[in-house]
This record gives sequence, C-alpha cells and structure tokens, in this order.
Amino acid sequence: MSNDPLLQPYRLKHLTFRNRIIITSHEPAYPEDGMPKELYRAYHVERAKAGVAMTMTAGSASVSRDSPPVFNNILAYKDEVVGWMKDLTDACHEHGAAVMIQLTHLGRRTRWDKSHWLPVVSPSRNREAAHRAFPKQIEDWDIERIIKDYGDAAERMKAAGLDGIELQAYGHLMDQFWSPLTNTLDGPYGGSLDNRLRFTFDVLTEVRKRVGPDFIVGMRYTADEAMAGGLTKQDGLEISRRLKGSGMVDFLNVIRGHIDTDAGLTDVIPIQGMASAPHLNFAGEIRAATDFPTFHAAKIQDVATARHAIASGKLDMVGMTRAHMTDPHILRKIIEGREDDIRPCVGANYCLDRIYQGGAAYCIHNAATGRETTMPHNIPKAPARRKIVVVGAGPAGLETARVAAERGHEVVVFEAASEAGGQIRLTARSPRRKEMIGIVEWRVAQCRALGVTFNYNQWAESATVLAEKPDVVVVATGGFPHTEILSEGNDLVVSSWDVISGDVKPGTNVLVFDDAGDHAALQAAEFIAATGARVEVMTPDRSFSPEVMAMNLVPYMRSLQKLDVVFTVTYRLDAVRRDGNQLVAIVGSDYGGVRKEQVHDQIIVNHGTVPLDDLYFELKPLSRNLGAVDYDAFIGGAAQTRADNPDGKFQLFRIGDAVAARNTHAAIYDGLRLAKDL
Repeated sequence: MSNDPLLQPYRLKHLTFRNRIIITSHEPAYPEDGMPKELYRAYHVERAKAGVAMTMTAGSASVSRDSPPVFNNILAYKDEVVGWMKDLTDACHEHGAAVMIQLTHLGRRTRWDKSHWLPVVSPSRNREAAHRAFPKQIEDWDIERIIKDYGDAAERMKAAGLDGIELQAYGHLMDQFWSPLTNTLDGPYGGSLDNRLRFTFDVLTEVRKRVGPDFIVGMRYTADEAMAGGLTKQDGLEISRRLKGSGMVDFLNVIRGHIDTDAGLTDVIPIQGMASAPHLNFAGEIRAATDFPTFHAAKIQDVATARHAIASGKLDMVGMTRAHMTDPHILRKIIEGREDDIRPCVGANYCLDRIYQGGAAYCIHNAATGRETTMPHNIPKAPARRKIVVVGAGPAGLETARVAAERGHEVVVFEAASEAGGQIRLTARSPRRKEMIGIVEWRVAQCRALGVTFNYNQWAESATVLAEKPDVVVVATGGFPHTEILSEGNDLVVSSWDVISGDVKPGTNVLVFDDAGDHAALQAAEFIAATGARVEVMTPDRSFSPEVMAMNLVPYMRSLQKLDVVFTVTYRLDAVRRDGNQLVAIVGSDYGGVRKEQVHDQIIVNHGTVPLDDLYFELKPLSRNLGAVDYDAFIGGAAQTRADNPDGKFQLFRIGDAVAARNTHAAIYDGLRLAKDL
C-alpha cells in the first residue's frame, strides 16, 4: 500500500473512506425539475469512477417549501427525490465512492418571489444584502414545521441509501439562529448562546429520531463569522465542542467567514489572486481543540496543499471541490503517479459565478464538466489518422490541438507570437489573474507529450497552410481590439490591451469607456490607477462589468475603490475630439436627452474584439465544406461531413474569437466539440 497520506483509508463510524480526498457539498445547478436526473448523476459518477473517497451532492438541498432555491437545486422536501437519489447513490457506490447530501433551510438567503411565493423567514427582520428579501421574523409554528421538514428530508435520504447527510449552518437558517447579528428573538430561541443553539439541537434530535444512531450526520458550519458583532472564534470553538458533546454529530466541516455579501462569500470561497487555503490553519485549530473528525475545503486546489492538510493532522478529510470540476480524475492520476497531468484549477470561479447568475456551473477550461452526457473527459481514438493544421495557439487552438492529438491525429500548430497563449497570456500579466496562465501551460505540456508540432513566430499565409497538405484546417486566430465605434475621434483612443500589454503609457486623467463589461476594462483601470492617475470607468449599461460577475468583481472593487476610481453607469461615449494636448469626451445616453463634455488626457475604449479572419476567407473557397458547419452534427456530437465543394482537398473550420468575441470557456468548448469528432 502507498504511504501517501492522501491515499490512506479513513474510518468514520461504520463507513470506511478509501482515501482522504472528498468533493464537498456544492450545487452545480444541474437538477431537472428539482431532481438529480441523468446529467447530475453522470457528473458525480465520473468523479466516483476516478477514485474520489466521497462525493457530496447539493449545496444545499432544500428541506421546506418556504426555502426555495435561488438557483437550480435539489428539492429534498419532495418524496420523488428518493428514487433519483437512490439511482445516483447506487451508481457511485458501484465505483467505490461514498455519497452524502447537504440539507438546509435557507432562511433569509432566498427570495419571496420564487416557487410558491411564500414569505422568507428568519430569526430577525434583517435583510440579507445578497438576496434582498425582507424576512418575516420566524414564529413558533414555523420552527415546529421546519424541524419536522428536516426530519422528513433526512428520512428520505436514508431511504435512498446514502451514506449520510450534512446539515448546513453558514449563512442559512440554522446559523441565522446562532449569530447575534441575525437573531433578535427572545427566549427560548434567542438571547443566550444556549438559546440560539436550541433550534440546531432540536433539529438534530428530530433527525436522529428519524434515521437512528448509526446513520452518519455531519455539520458544515461557520466557526467564526469574522464580522463585527457576529460569531467570534471563541463562540465557534464553544459551538464545536457542543456539537461534539451532543453525541448527535459525527463530523465537523469547518467554514470561516460569512456569505451575506459578495465580498463575504468570496472570502469564504477565495478566487484567483487570493491566498490559497486561507482557512486551513483555522480548521486545524478546531480539530485540535475538539479531537473530532474534521473536514474542510476552501481553495485547496493543488495536491501538495491537500497532502499537507492531511499529513500535518489539520484535517481528517480534505475537500478539493472546484479542483474536481476542473479535473475529475485527480485521484486516478495521483494513484498512477501522474500528478503533472492533473489539469489545474486556476481559480477563475467561472463555475460559481455562473450559478449565482442563474446558469449552470461550467469550468472555464474543462468544457466537459457539466456536459458529461454529451462531452467526453477521456478522448476516444479516431478510426483513422489525419493531418490537422491549427492556426493560432490561444485557448481555442490549443484545445483543438490537444484533443485532435489525443484522437491520434498528426497535429501542426502555427502561431504568430513567440509563445502560446493568445489573450490569456495578456490577461495573466495582471497579478490577480496570473493563475490563468495555467490554462495555457497545461495544454502546451499535454500537446508536447502527444507529439504536436509548434511553429512559433510564423504568420501563417494560405500558402503556408496548403504546403502542409492538411486534411483539416482549424483557424483559431482570435481577434484584435475593436475601438472604431465612435462617430468621431476613433484615431484618438487606445484599447485596454494597449495599456495591459505596456505598449501605451498610462495617462494622468483617464476615461475607460467599457462597452464589453469584461475583465480587460477593469485590468486597464487598475494598472492606470496604480500609477496615481485619476480614472473613471464609464459604461452605457445599468451596471458595470456584467461579464466579470459577482465574486470576480470583489478583488477588483477592493483595489479600485482604494484607488478612488469612479464608476459611471448609463452613459455612452459618442465621440472624442482633440483640444490642445487634451481630449474632449462627448458623452450621451441610450436613455436620450443627454449630451455633455468632459476633459481627459487619455481615453480607452473596451469594446470586445474583431475577428482576425483574413486567412479563413482566403482558404474558404479551396475547402471541401466551404467553411460551413453542420450545426445539427456539431450540437449532436457527430462528425462534420459537409462536402459543398467536391474539388476541395481539406475541411476548414474557424473557432473561438476568430468567429466572434466571446470568452475563454466558449473558445475551449469550440475546440473540444469540434476536435472530438475529427
């Protein structure tokens, strides 16, 4: 047996985990009608097959009708959930993985205008900033029925054959009772810590009555809200001891912080540019103080950190949840001695930011995650070897090259720059986004191991491509900044890329006009403001940076607000004219009736990209398919077979930003779903 700390079994009551790595509770928003159906099951089974010790579903499954999920989640209050959870559990058990589910009542962390339009309840009338609902202060009959709902939900999960459940107590109803900030009740459920914990222990008593003493029940909870007036570390240590002492809890899953604001949530679940494993030592303190089974997850994205967490005795089980969204086969690669092949989680948080905007969780650079029923994690071999020429080594081109090489094809890549990466290499210049380079470095390493030929510093002309006698040509040339959007003065502005790359020196009084809403505008603003310049970010939208999304916005705002950057919404830059050594911005509004002028010494336009598509259009008439894509086949996972031009010698496709300005995930998804069928 291996002496790797991560590969040692761990016994929790009657259950033996085969190793020390788990996927903690999380909701990727894949349920259908509130049920974990085919895709949800396939997502968890993929990770079970690869060797994870336990996968925990739902973050969190709702136990009551007045706890409607604000994004797609499992409805544990419905009896029909039993059959679906049994199917998922049985399938994971077949591959040796334990299965648990997290149960909760959201309390105020939801909205009244969801599902059945019932009032939101909480131990106070204090509104949660993130979801904005003003709660009804909970009554005795609410408490009674919710306790019963917890018991009903736990009983359903035991009937489904799960190995256990976890109750959620951070930001949700249970710890809304705990915190003095969210509990203004009088006794018996408010006031002293004893009273504020009463609801939790009443729930645990009911749950134990329903599932018996042997079924595993854990608690994921905040042991320090890290907020003035909230639960302190001392409170958390006392709560931890009481949970252990109750005899009704089998493990502690420790959180530090609060999630009622975007900033608080991002500190609990850190993103790229923030410290790795920031709460690991704190979780270790809880374990040392309680001598009780302790789990924890928070940006433990690499194997070395996970190994340290176990070897040092800080944790009994370590969660690598977002890491498993990026690479579901982490355990298999550890066991096989292939840790260098693990696709790295770069902390982009595209997964979580999407669900908080009502979408499904997708990994920024593994487009098969969340699409397990249609996209492969393991690329199958092609029936015949072909020659694939890829032009462009950005994310789209690299993914195409990697997948085509996995298929067994001969792959040649042309790249005009001196190294691969495209826009990712540019965005990674920002210290907070430097982890993004992992997307490039992993693919280049995989391609080299698979025998892909790279030709750098070579601008591919049509003759260059044709000389390779390709069977397939994929144009992944990306785009260039689109700044010519003004009625006057397009020659007077520069792009965000110009500033980020260092090609243009920052001004001292700068307007950043952001009509794309992506990272580039904020990165440019931060670079410029850090020099001491005055910076205004203007957008015609009613909110700024919508493509950046909530959690990614937090570190930017912490930096930009300290630098006194001004944000102006609902105004549009219409034109620019020169006045001596200054620039006059002529500003209007999509709402009409507004025209004003303001003076700057530099104006930046961030308006996406224009495709670099000259090569594609040169090759198009020579190709067999005339560049056309059969969308039915593309969506349905079938090979492209169009032959519009019988004289054509090769198939031609363009992907990523060479088609239109989108994002990194879209580029990689293009590459995967095209190349997997070549």
